[in-house]
Amino acid sequence: MAEENENTVPPKMKVGPMRRGPGPVEKPKDFKGTTKKLIKQYLLPYKWKIIFVLLLAIGSTIFTIVGPKILGDATTEIYNGLIGKISGGAGINFEKLAQIILTVLGLYGISASFSYIQGFMMTGVSQKITYKLRQDISEKINKLPMNYFDKKTHGEVLSIITNDVDTLSQNLNQSITQIITAICTIIGILIMMFSISISMTVVSLVILPITGLVVRIVVKKSQKYFKRQQDYLGHVNGQVEEAYSGQNIVKVFNQEENTIKEFEKINEELYHSGWKSQFLSGLIHPIMNFIGNIGYVAISILGGYLAVHGKITVGNIQSFIQYNRQFNQPINQIAQISGMLQSMIAASERVFEFLEQEEEIETAKGKIDTNKIEGNIEFQHVKFGYNEDKIIINDFSSKVKKGQKIAIVGPTGAGKTTMVKLLMRFYDVNEGAILIDGHNIKDFTRGELRKMFGMVLQDTWLFGGTVKDNIKYGRPDATDEEVEEAAKAAHVDHFIKTLPKGYNMILDEESSNVSQGQKQLLTIARVILTNPKILILDEATSSIDTRTEIQIQAAMDNLMKGRTSFIIAHRLSTIKNADLILVMEHGDIVEQGTHEELLQKGGSYAKLYNSQFDEE
Repeated sequence: MAEENENTVPPKMKVGPMRRGPGPVEKPKDFKGTTKKLIKQYLLPYKWKIIFVLLLAIGSTIFTIVGPKILGDATTEIYNGLIGKISGGAGINFEKLAQIILTVLGLYGISASFSYIQGFMMTGVSQKITYKLRQDISEKINKLPMNYFDKKTHGEVLSIITNDVDTLSQNLNQSITQIITAICTIIGILIMMFSISISMTVVSLVILPITGLVVRIVVKKSQKYFKRQQDYLGHVNGQVEEAYSGQNIVKVFNQEENTIKEFEKINEELYHSGWKSQFLSGLIHPIMNFIGNIGYVAISILGGYLAVHGKITVGNIQSFIQYNRQFNQPINQIAQISGMLQSMIAASERVFEFLEQEEEIETAKGKIDTNKIEGNIEFQHVKFGYNEDKIIINDFSSKVKKGQKIAIVGPTGAGKTTMVKLLMRFYDVNEGAILIDGHNIKDFTRGELRKMFGMVLQDTWLFGGTVKDNIKYGRPDATDEEVEEAAKAAHVDHFIKTLPKGYNMILDEESSNVSQGQKQLLTIARVILTNPKILILDEATSSIDTRTEIQIQAAMDNLMKGRTSFIIAHRLSTIKNADLILVMEHGDIVEQGTHEELLQKGGSYAKLYNSQFDEE
């Protein structure tokens, strides 16, 4: 489309370089509120499945926790048997030992089965929720007004559909069962440890705050380096992106060495901050292991002392050490899960924010037979601004009769495309009205209104599919004969037949044998096939060479026959025969009339036309 200046289009957010790597966990603005929405709108329909999954998680955890205690009994049985053998007794009771081992294997088998079933069910629930979310987002996109997309970049919207939904899905699948498992494990292990020895449990618990304090100090020190690493990673990505996209300019101005020096400087900073952050974060596990090992030594000494005095069995010491080793795992797991939950709710927040955006208001009053529409258009005191405090079309009135050609001209950024957006109801006028055959365009549904329009843009848009499918895009039910007739009218039939598979050739990014002009002719064939009442040609030939322009112009002449047509053009020589020319400056219509009338006035149009004539 024609370019717009800052006065005629709403501002768009800039896309910065993508940043990745370790860093602080993203926190949602309203954790509680978003969680309630997620549960109410998406989790509640699966409540019984989720409850069953939670019961399985609890069962699996209980069976796993009981295992070490029973294994401790096996150790005690072996120890007592050996001592008894030395004392002249019967020795180890292998039958009892086998029963203990089989019991443990049975418990672990049941636990594994429960884990498998819960994983299977939770994966199904999370994927169904993901499916529903993507479906809701897809439906929402088509209901949003255009001004929403003016304020958001394509990347932001795509990130919601892909990254945020994926984050929600993955974390939902893992966090619900893991948090229940972790809590059950902590409670269960504590119960088992206290049942074995209260004094040994107290020693184990004393170690925890010491570990937590040391880890907190290390994390606090490393966090500032992580932040610096993130910042410089962004700088490196940005510099590489600029150098890569502007490679030709870099070479033209011999800036290769300066570019390399600049990169080396930023890369050096990234290296130092990255090294320090990774080194400090890498210390956490060795420190935890060291303090943990001190704890094991203390527990072993205390356990030995208690065993000597007959207050505890050898098997119970072994069981206690196993429980003590397992105790830190669920604590670390809860810390990780809390981060996952924060990320999940933050992603959910963005998804819900998108789904709760105001939709286009449907103002259609009743069914209007669009087949009887002839194409008479009237602008009645139209007033419009993308922002209410910046009105760019103040008071425009004009009548267009069916079959007339209306040219919209003006310098770059004058607001020519704004008129098209109003006609198609991408935006609604602030005041006044636009009528088609006496009907206010607000009385049509947007779908019915847009069916009456055919549009050829400056930027061609073809999707990955056959030539035939691309031409049939606006009319999927069209016959092969109708497709060929449309291609002939667009002067592109001969070219299509020279392609390897003709109309069945697949168009994709590698279709280098299809030029820009030929792609434009294909889009014209697409519009011809839809047989619209009203045409909009938006700078359709501005980037085409003269020879191809003649072909396209002939195709467009066929297209415009008997149809009301709006032509946005830079080359004024192409619109001399227009029935009405609208001249725009700074978003306002400053002149209107025929080519001859406007030249006689000697105003803006005459200056624009003469400047182009002088250049030629």
